[in-house]
Amino acid sequence: MKFTTNRDNLLKPLQLVTGVVERRQTLPVLQNILVSADDNGLSLRGTDMEVEMVAQASEGVTVVRPGETTISARKLSDIWRALPDGAEVSIEVHDDRAVVRSGRSRFTLSTLPASDFPGLDSTAADTEFNIARGDMQRLVRQTSFAMAQQDVRFYLNGMLLEVTDQHIRSVATDAYRLAMCTLSQGVAGVERIRAVVPRKGVLELARMVADNDEDVHCAIGKNYLRARQGPFSLGTRLLDATYPDYENVIPPMPDNRFVADRETLRSVFGRVGILSNEKYPGVRLGMEADVLTVQANNPEQEEAEEEVAVEYGGEKVEIGFNVAYLQDILGVLDTDSVRIAVSDSESSALIDGPGAEHSVYVLMPMNL
Repeated sequence: MKFTTNRDNLLKPLQLVTGVVERRQTLPVLQNILVSADDNGLSLRGTDMEVEMVAQASEGVTVVRPGETTISARKLSDIWRALPDGAEVSIEVHDDRAVVRSGRSRFTLSTLPASDFPGLDSTAADTEFNIARGDMQRLVRQTSFAMAQQDVRFYLNGMLLEVTDQHIRSVATDAYRLAMCTLSQGVAGVERIRAVVPRKGVLELARMVADNDEDVHCAIGKNYLRARQGPFSLGTRLLDATYPDYENVIPPMPDNRFVADRETLRSVFGRVGILSNEKYPGVRLGMEADVLTVQANNPEQEEAEEEVAVEYGGEKVEIGFNVAYLQDILGVLDTDSVRIAVSDSESSALIDGPGAEHSVYVLMPMNL
């Protein structure tokens, strides 16, 4: 196998494909990426047997001799990044060695047979649909931060993607907070499909759609999801689990609610949170007559307090929250204002952006 290309043509494909490859693998070939060259151009594939990324490249690639092999993902990616912008590069494979040449540089890498590289089994799709790149970004960005990490309830270590003929919705929760984003576009003929996408698949999907304006084509099967966007394709196994009944967790809009400028409130939480308990970073919110008082203290008897002008006409309420969780929510909302509503000091808060009900957040209170 031999091909030539410009360094810049393969930089993003290599970064995306290498992103799914784990550094520590029981199978050595899984530390490699599959490189295939034919008359149609170049194909790069990486997998950890749960998530798979494929990148196609044809423009600016000259295939001198077709073939395929597997090359260390990290080493090839590191070499590629280290080459100067615009450099012309060739890769030639002989026996079990791949030689990378660019200018006066030469790198000789070990390879493993392409026949050893595993594929990711997939089932036939139950539904397929196209979604605008911006909408897919919104579904992921506004909910994925609430996914759990390494929770024994493994279904929490992922994001629910729900498709009906009325909506496409994403939901994530770690049992302390819940995030939901709904697009008011459905898929005709679909009654209800629920796919629990694992955390890594969600994060790699976000990376894939970050810099490409093309629509995303999604195919969902019984245990598999594939998302294609232009020359890139992400495949991921789905978590075999029943997701919690999230709709019962979302309370009706409480009467005690205030509206504030989102960036102002975010800055206040950032300042006051400096003196919160490092292990349990909580802040206390006191609401009364168009004023919100934000307080924090720590075991060293240090305190911080700041008042914020808000729109509030409810009862006097004091309630505590994890300030990091509040900041996460304010960081992904795409509205100028934020609305926080509570029933009392012991009930969950409902948070959204006024006039932008497509994103809703539920946050458990914290004892301070």
